[in-house]
Amino acid sequence: MEAVRISLGVGLVATLLSLPVALALAWFLERTRSRARDLVHTLVLMPLVLPPVVVGYLLLRLFSPRGWLGRALEGIGLPVAFHWLGAVVAAAVVGLPLFVMMISLAMKGVDPRLEIVSRSLGRSRWETFRRVTLPLAWPGILSGAAIAFARGLGEFGATVVLAGRIPGETETIPLAIYAELDSPGGETRIFSLVLASIALCLLCVLASRRLDRRHRMRLELER
Repeated sequence: MEAVRISLGVGLVATLLSLPVALALAWFLERTRSRARDLVHTLVLMPLVLPPVVVGYLLLRLFSPRGWLGRALEGIGLPVAFHWLGAVVAAAVVGLPLFVMMISLAMKGVDPRLEIVSRSLGRSRWETFRRVTLPLAWPGILSGAAIAFARGLGEFGATVVLAGRIPGETETIPLAIYAELDSPGGETRIFSLVLASIALCLLCVLASRRLDRRHRMRLELER
């Protein structure tokens, strides 16, 4: 069950790393009137609609050791291409659109009048976000984290292109299942992996739904 351990680690780290990015993007899309909102929204959705292999190829070009970014990261001991971190980056990128959308929905449920009152009392945008928006939206944010985590667990195309299939390092559950299906008698050996994948994703979806209901009930009580 080494693939399960790797998948859990990759999904958890990817979710934690993408959390501040998703929060910033959702806040920008929901709480600003910038003309760049449409462009940013389009870019955020791109990993969701592009073929995963294309996403992986673009990430590979970006983080390749031949490029300046990949070379710089490798120089400080953080190689991405064909490394465990590559699987993390792939999972984070493909899960980010869902994460941002879920957080955006959570922020839409927060009464903007509360933020206006906070600003009128002299608090900055950051203080208002930290003291008002974030506490009211946190169940929805956790719900988005659960969905992003589940999406990262199931990522295949971008992971295999950027991180490769390295047993014991980057071979997540989808990659392990694919490898077994390509070998004689593999179908009999993937049963536990399939069950683990279904169970993990089901738990994530149930957790997301429960947190979403809690968020809605909390907002109704606030009103």
